[in-house]
Amino acid sequence: MRVVVASRNPVKIGATQRAFETVFPDASLEIMPADVDSGAGDQPDSDAATRRGARTRARRSAETIPEADFWVGLEGGIEIVDEQLMAFAWMAVIGRSGDVSEARSVTLPLPPAVKELVAGGMELGEANDRVFSTANSKHGGGAFGLLTDGLYTREGIYRQTLIIALVPFVHALYPQAASI
Repeated sequence: MRVVVASRNPVKIGATQRAFETVFPDASLEIMPADVDSGAGDQPDSDAATRRGARTRARRSAETIPEADFWVGLEGGIEIVDEQLMAFAWMAVIGRSGDVSEARSVTLPLPPAVKELVAGGMELGEANDRVFSTANSKHGGGAFGLLTDGLYTREGIYRQTLIIALVPFVHALYPQAASI
């Protein structure tokens, strides 16, 4: 099974690998990263922009590497809800039949110090690195890992969300399940 991941970020590649291994345990997987732009900028700042970014990544990866079984777009985003800065992600999966499935992750409230830096124009990963005195956290546990002391990680959250996005491709109650 050939799966294109619309990113070269090791967290997104790892989450995709583990999600597909979980959902398709008997499949021989080939995970292929693709450099594509999300069209949502470096830091999507709304639920709608983040979802659109995941969809765009999946679609553009299908255009870039058309010979695959699945194309996956993973997009992390932020949004202010009732004055609280929240982090979350959207996953979009396109199957070879062209069917699309999407899922949104759990939402993480971010600390005021991170909110202040992001409000000043800093990207979330950089703000996390500054507040937590880390380096390149978005290629590691991300805000989820930093704030839960590793109990949850960015990769783990993305993996779980991607498993949910794959449900319509494997459950008989969905028409696209017949095409796998």
